Amino acid sequence: MFTTPAFAQAALGGDFLSGTFGTLLLPIAMFVIFYFLLIRPQQRRAKEQQAMLKAVRRGDMIVLTGGLIAKVVKAVEGDAEIEAEIADGVRVKVVRDMIASVRSKTEPVKKAETV
Repeated sequence: MFTTPAFAQAALGGDFLSGTFGTLLLPIAMFVIFYFLLIRPQQRRAKEQQAMLKAVRRGDMIVLTGGLIAKVVKAVEGDAEIEAEIADGVRVKVVRDMIASVRSKTEPVKKAETV
C-alpha cells in the first residue's frame, strides 16, 4: 500500500573482474600457487630420490625405510634389488625403492693410470 514494488535492473557494463573472467581468475590463481608451492617441489624431490637410488653402489652405508642401517655388498646397475649386510655375515636382499637415504658414499674406484 505505502511501498512501491522494486524491480531488478540489468547491470550496465559492470566491473572487469566481476564478469566471467573474474569468476575464473580465483581458481586459476589458486592452481598456480599450488603448483609452485606443492607440486613442483615434490617433483624435484622425487627426481633427487631417483638419482640417489641409481647412484647406490658397493660399500655405501644406507638407511632402509624400516630404520635398519646396512652396508651395500652387491649392487647391479639397472637391477631392482641390491644385497646389503645388516650385521657381520648377515646379508639380505633389499628392493632399491626401500632405501630411505645414503649415509656415507664410497669414493669412486680410481682407474689405473696409463703412461
